[in-house]
Amino acid sequence: MQWIAPGSFMMGSEHHHPEEAPVRRVQVDGFWMDHSPVTNLQFAEFVRATGYVTLAEQGMDPRQYPGIDSKLLVPGSLTFRPPRDPVSLENPYTWWRFTPGACWRDPDGEGTSIEGLKAHPVVHVAYEDALAYADWAGKDLPTEAEWEFAARGGLEAAVYVWGNDFMVDGRYMANTWQGEFPSQNLALDGYERTSPVGSYPPNGYGLVDMAGNVWEWTRDWYVEQPRSESKRCCTSVNPRGPSRPDSYDPSQPLIQIPRKVLKGGSFLCAPSYCDRYRPSARQPQMIDTGACHIGFRCIVRATLA
Repeated sequence: MQWIAPGSFMMGSEHHHPEEAPVRRVQVDGFWMDHSPVTNLQFAEFVRATGYVTLAEQGMDPRQYPGIDSKLLVPGSLTFRPPRDPVSLENPYTWWRFTPGACWRDPDGEGTSIEGLKAHPVVHVAYEDALAYADWAGKDLPTEAEWEFAARGGLEAAVYVWGNDFMVDGRYMANTWQGEFPSQNLALDGYERTSPVGSYPPNGYGLVDMAGNVWEWTRDWYVEQPRSESKRCCTSVNPRGPSRPDSYDPSQPLIQIPRKVLKGGSFLCAPSYCDRYRPSARQPQMIDTGACHIGFRCIVRATLA
């Protein structure tokens, strides 16, 4: 793990997607953060030690998903299937498929495996899977503010975790999408899917893969950040999201599944579609749903060490 000293930074962006605004001054306490996303090898050790079964391996309770096609309730997860020809970017179902049998150990469905992928980030982990690993390891998941502070690596207001230019001396700095999304992946960065952790240079805090490769879970419930032309007047200290999601109703089935904040972007992020391989970028993700481009990393706060 890498030590991230306490400090403050300008969180968010006024120049990209509306949900990244407003820019505000945030202060966080010090913490240790995993050098990289949790790998398949590390997650396998957790499963071996505990017998843990991920949500993708369990299937879903039909009582919580009334009206859902029973074919979607079997064990499985979301996988990326590129269309043969260019398609409209309005409908993500064009390239996403629910694949029976897809899970962390069989990332592309039945008959596949993580052989040769031990150093790649674990994927197909839902929020509670990531939290279970963190609890077992004596760690936690970062808040959105902690994650973004660490990702910036000491670069105040830089566009990317390494600076303001997407490429440095002609070199790709993260595992992202090159080509026409979602039908053409040129893989100019060397990888069509996930890459081994640490395949690209670390940021200023010694952390790798804080942009691209896989999205990472955070502790915070997702809420929209309304755009504002003015910065907040006061520094927020160790901010956390709301204590419960807006849609939370313990007496009702989870028809509207609550969502947590994902950070960091993934190998599927293209400048023409996602453009979220930046520290300020954020995305909501349903807590019961993993996918082939979602992983996580853990932290240990100084107060718990």
